[in-house]
Amino acid sequence: MAQGRGSASPATLTVAALICLVALTHQVHAATYTVGDTGGWTFNVDSWPKGKRFKAGDTLVFNYDATSHNVVAVNKAGYSSCSAPARAKVYKSGKDQIKLVKGQNYFICSVSGHCQSGMKIAINAAA
Repeated sequence: MAQGRGSASPATLTVAALICLVALTHQVHAATYTVGDTGGWTFNVDSWPKGKRFKAGDTLVFNYDATSHNVVAVNKAGYSSCSAPARAKVYKSGKDQIKLVKGQNYFICSVSGHCQSGMKIAINAAA
């Protein structure tokens, strides 16, 4: 039987449904973490990631006083030395949401003395 204009074959509908299912499954597995939990992004938060399992695509929420702090995505050297490399991404809204990439993710507060006081985190995100 001939199909009319605008109708889809069962195979096309099945493929479309599978694509939607895969897209939804990927979104369901991503988690959202508030850095520092209720204390937020503050001093001595460097141990906060311990015991947590992060995946690429998870979102970190950094809550902080934007007049006193910031969040800078840095590399390992920047994390270790508490310095932001040239052209590092600086977040300063006080409610930043950052999606993790696969591998190591490093964040510091670049306000003088803050990173040295434990306002930094290192996170390894699995695939």
